[in-house]
Amino acid sequence: MIEFHLPARQPFSFYSAVRSHGWYQLAPFIWDEPRRELGYLTRLSSGKVVVLRLRQAPGGVYLAALPELTVQERDELSGVVDWMLGLQMDFSAFYALAAQEPKLRHMVERSLGRVLRSPTLFEDVVRTILTTNTLWAATKRMTAALIEQFGDPLAEELPAEFEHLAHPLRRAFPTPQRLAESDEQTLRSQTRLGYRAPYILGLARAVASGELDLEALKNSHLPTPELRKRLLAIKGVGGYAVAVLLMILGRYDSIPVDSWALKSVSNEWYDGQPVGKAEVKAAFAQWGEWQGLAYWFWDWKE
Repeated sequence: MIEFHLPARQPFSFYSAVRSHGWYQLAPFIWDEPRRELGYLTRLSSGKVVVLRLRQAPGGVYLAALPELTVQERDELSGVVDWMLGLQMDFSAFYALAAQEPKLRHMVERSLGRVLRSPTLFEDVVRTILTTNTLWAATKRMTAALIEQFGDPLAEELPAEFEHLAHPLRRAFPTPQRLAESDEQTLRSQTRLGYRAPYILGLARAVASGELDLEALKNSHLPTPELRKRLLAIKGVGGYAVAVLLMILGRYDSIPVDSWALKSVSNEWYDGQPVGKAEVKAAFAQWGEWQGLAYWFWDWKE
């Protein structure tokens, strides 16, 4: 086992980052609420599957991992965790604005803003596609099925202190290369992805072949409209999905307008009267580059 600490730009709340949205409930994440610890299984570029144990530490995050790692693997893992938790993200400009808005002051008090991410954008795109037009229970089932059928297994026996944080499947999220070897019929009938099967398969094959370099978009300097255009070019990614992915990528100048957004804005400002996308966007236009973040964490009326 290796143990080390990673620094985070302050203020930082590990709990707020992990609980920012539902990813922590999806395999191979596993969350221990009493201990406030996050477990995850990831596959490094060497092919080694590693189980992680993460929790808040002074100034940042405590990280323990199994099995033993080389210096290069440790450096890679540090970068993975830094990305997953957005450790170096700077929200100071937004916090200065949010402190003046009663509906957003809780963000400053709880150090909200970071959104839990997967190690790769490929994994986050797949997860996001699996959330569309379905119930959350089905998203959880489909995610677990993908991992069980196509994920690389953890080779190590685990000591007792890791047992509660290694997902029961004991497998990492599948690589694009592994999924690309499958076929649509398998993904439909065995993995039960439904209409999403060709989208997931097409995405995996595009990434595996090098036709699509998703990871290059993680730190891209492309203007948001161009980045949105590239994400929308992925089959299975529509307006709602692209807004979620832009949030994950740290682009907050758009809002995922869905039925919930329409209802919430209607109740907040229009006394329950019907509204459209224009009203939703107008409600948060004053927040400019931060509007998606303001929307995501707004203290809505009950």
